[in-house]
Amino acid sequence: MDTRATVEELLRRIGAGDPDRTAALYAEAVDWKVNWPEPTHPAVPWIRPRTSRADVVDHHRTLAASSVPGQGSVAIDRILVDGPDAVVIGETAQTVRATGKRFSTRFALHLTVEDGLIVRHHVYEDSLAVALACEPTPATGTAG
Repeated sequence: MDTRATVEELLRRIGAGDPDRTAALYAEAVDWKVNWPEPTHPAVPWIRPRTSRADVVDHHRTLAASSVPGQGSVAIDRILVDGPDAVVIGETAQTVRATGKRFSTRFALHLTVEDGLIVRHHVYEDSLAVALACEPTPATGTAG
């Protein structure tokens, strides 16, 4: 598959919710980055360094387990392709299972495809919106 076909198939597979089929589009070794200030975030279980196809499976399973089923959405505005590189621009929203809070964030996803497999996956999004939705709300009240 060429770059555009690979990216379009990736988006279909993510939408279908099958982590194993989604990960099959990635090379065994992956350059995976998310634009967070730290490599991991304690309140956001799906944000951590990833380097392999097995990590891609884990990412999608963890994200699905952390989200309320049926309450996620993704709108793709544009897919830009230049040789092996593609940028997907859109917006995603989700409700976090642990907190019941919803986040919405615009994103840009930079992918690089070699020999029909994704070798780079870099996401740029509003990490603060995601982190705030994942952090529990402090209990309020007065001590008696």
